[in-house]
Amino acid sequence: YHPAPLSEKSPPDTFVVEISVLYKLPVNYSITSGDEKGYFIIHSSNGIIRTSKNLELEDFPVNFKVRATDSSNAAIFNEVEVNVEVIDENNFPPVFPSSLLEESLPEHSPAIQIVQLKAQDNDTGRNGFLTYGILNGHGLKFRINETTGILYSTAPFDYEEEPTEYQVVVYAEDDGIPEKKRGYCTVVIKITD
Repeated sequence: YHPAPLSEKSPPDTFVVEISVLYKLPVNYSITSGDEKGYFIIHSSNGIIRTSKNLELEDFPVNFKVRATDSSNAAIFNEVEVNVEVIDENNFPPVFPSSLLEESLPEHSPAIQIVQLKAQDNDTGRNGFLTYGILNGHGLKFRINETTGILYSTAPFDYEEEPTEYQVVVYAEDDGIPEKKRGYCTVVIKITD
């Protein structure tokens, strides 16, 4: 049996799977081995397995054996393996060390690197895998490398002809399940004469 993966947030008494046998007489179901930490309980007559307590992600997957025994003769039984996986929930949004950064950029600079942004996400796996983007690019004057978080200008600025300050809102987005989460950072870029 390989039931649908459970969320790490599944409360006790969550339905896992129903074990059934083809047998003419009543049987008693029991968990015989593999569930050393006692995460599961099985109903002895209907074979329904439920969680018995909160699940700890690092203990999974768990493989355990269920035995069906003839209720009038303990020497007659059969066993089946149950494999239960747990899904890591996306608990944390990405966080930048600072929500506001100030950088200066000399006018007439060619397209150059301004700053490397780095967010942290306390989730693991794809829930902690980050990509970067820009919410407002000021007419494509700025771009960000979605993998490295490096913010670039795309063309030179003219101190006399253009605004001398830009606020670029950058986000980091995780690849979370079931939903992606974002963190934000505003980079104030001052053009210097």
